[in-house]
Amino acid sequence: MSDGTLKKLVIEAYDNPKFEGDATGKFTTMINPEKYAVVYKPEYKEEQGEGTSGTQPKFSKIPPQQLNLDILFDSTGVIDGQEYKNGIIDKIEEFKGIVFEYKGEKHKPNYLKVSWGALLFKGVLVDMSIEFKLFASDGTPIRANAKLALKGTIDDDLRVAKENNQSPDLTHYRKVKAGDTLPLMCYRIYGDSKYYLEVAKINNIAVFRKLAPGQELFFPPLQKHA
Repeated sequence: MSDGTLKKLVIEAYDNPKFEGDATGKFTTMINPEKYAVVYKPEYKEEQGEGTSGTQPKFSKIPPQQLNLDILFDSTGVIDGQEYKNGIIDKIEEFKGIVFEYKGEKHKPNYLKVSWGALLFKGVLVDMSIEFKLFASDGTPIRANAKLALKGTIDDDLRVAKENNQSPDLTHYRKVKAGDTLPLMCYRIYGDSKYYLEVAKINNIAVFRKLAPGQELFFPPLQKHA
């Protein structure tokens, strides 16, 4: 429940996709946005042969969520009572250094965490445009609006745990645990143990009854290899 305290939207930069360690940069908005949008867009395949009627779209995947967000920059003095010598240029350069600038040592821009109230979004910047809307008499920009689009990221361990993919028409990699047998692992993935000989052949396993714990095995999509 809100305590009534005014909190600003914060964007923090990290150099790793797990958002571990201290943030390498932090930007606090001058004024909170009026709105933001989180976009969910599942993808479907629509395969149709020539001369056939329409077919039911087949679910393909759910890509990462997208956050659309506007950030206002203003140096007119209306927001905080202060006017800045270089207008909003310095503020925008500071902002770009956090969300956009290419990091040479990592060969990629920063990973970003956006937090404000109930919003907690982790991702990377995929699109940014800055619209300059107001100028001083000498042409110095004093108000601008930055439109951001961020694509969500999620580390592989958490992604797999969330999806819990057990579908037999997906590719699987599994590590052998103590007590595992190839027929048992096939049963868990395909719902039938009869595919163990094919899996053994694909993984070049000569003696399928002796699996080594920690050994990684490849289980192909059932619909392609059944």
